[in-house]
Amino acid sequence: MTAGRDKNEVSRETGPLRWLTDRGLCVATGADTLGLYRRLLQACLPGVEEVVPADGSLLLVLAPGAAVPAGLLDLLKDGPRAEGGMTAARSHEIPVRFDGEDLAEVAERAGYGANALAGLLCSLALKVKFLGFQPGFAYLDGLPPVLHLPRRANPRKRVPAGSLALGGGYCGIYPAAGPGGWHLIGTTEVRLFDPASDPPARFRPGDTVRLVEA
Repeated sequence: MTAGRDKNEVSRETGPLRWLTDRGLCVATGADTLGLYRRLLQACLPGVEEVVPADGSLLLVLAPGAAVPAGLLDLLKDGPRAEGGMTAARSHEIPVRFDGEDLAEVAERAGYGANALAGLLCSLALKVKFLGFQPGFAYLDGLPPVLHLPRRANPRKRVPAGSLALGGGYCGIYPAAGPGGWHLIGTTEVRLFDPASDPPARFRPGDTVRLVEA
């Protein structure tokens, strides 16, 4: 088997792979994003500098001039593997004040009182699916369907840092102030992104997050 495969060969052989740049290879994952992310990290394929999970896909960043790893296509067909030797997923407890501007509206929409909604959210083990939008912004999966909400019709120009919000099927906490179209239900003082820390982001894909009422 050769050390790598060229772009044309990869694009002919499989639909889930798509080139985004000369070094960026997008892999469609469906519902198994975290599982494939872990397998790729464990495999340490030559020439792959970074693996970035997203919603239903992964981005593989190749080293300049690197060929597509010969084992990539076989790895994509494999089932789950043992995860020995990988950095273990972590658990986080994040103290939250349920004082968001949209809390009452979200609670009413879901058929809960505000206190009951807070209790429901604190009972969930949310999973970090991927990071994006802002540095350190984690998309937290695991909400019940009743809390899967469309984005606000009128996004806010400025959402304060530390805001806890719901949007689509995800929960998230804004690490920094900025525009946003999710529903604000609470706030936290926990710092989620610090460029001076190693790693800078508090959360990693696969981590578990539990909200605790402050």
